[in-house]
Amino acid sequence: MLLQLLDYLGVAVFAVTGGIVASRKQLDIIAFLFFAFLTGIGGGTMRDLLLGVPVFWVENEFYLLVCLIVSILVWFFAHWIKRLNKPLRWADAIGLAAYSVMGAAKALSVGDTILVAMLMGVMTATFGGVLRDTIAGEPSSIVKSEIYVSAAFAGAGSFVVLVQFGLVPAFAAAIAAVLALVLRGGAILRGWTLPGYRRRNAD
Repeated sequence: MLLQLLDYLGVAVFAVTGGIVASRKQLDIIAFLFFAFLTGIGGGTMRDLLLGVPVFWVENEFYLLVCLIVSILVWFFAHWIKRLNKPLRWADAIGLAAYSVMGAAKALSVGDTILVAMLMGVMTATFGGVLRDTIAGEPSSIVKSEIYVSAAFAGAGSFVVLVQFGLVPAFAAAIAAVLALVLRGGAILRGWTLPGYRRRNAD
């Protein structure tokens, strides 16, 4: 149940970020729907296609309903959401934390290896946001120095490791999602980064 709730949460908050981007561009309601659906289900769609399993929203249309409801709500209340501190980045952080766990869990559930599960967690958590920013012409967090992909990797990796050590998946999911959210939250609030590559002189 917790994993399912995390999946719905990831879709919902990513859909919110899509709607917020559309509101910033002052686009019409159809564009709101497009960005909400693109961001909400984009990462999970790519994951399922790569895993060779039925696409999750084709089997369960409730995910599409979540995106539809979210896009309509953001259409009417985007001006209130924008009053919050950095709403797009925080919504994206919550979605990243939830989806990093769900992507890894989905890969493990179909019998894939640990490394594949970690990669699927990272891809699920980041791909929808990358699509959103690319199409909207926004600078993507994935190419910034602050912690982003590494937070998704920490969430997916810790979930996989905890499950391998025998922890109940629900507890492992909660711990991993919190870890990813803390790391991404530290980047938003404190500018946390990892050491970057520095150009070296050729020998």
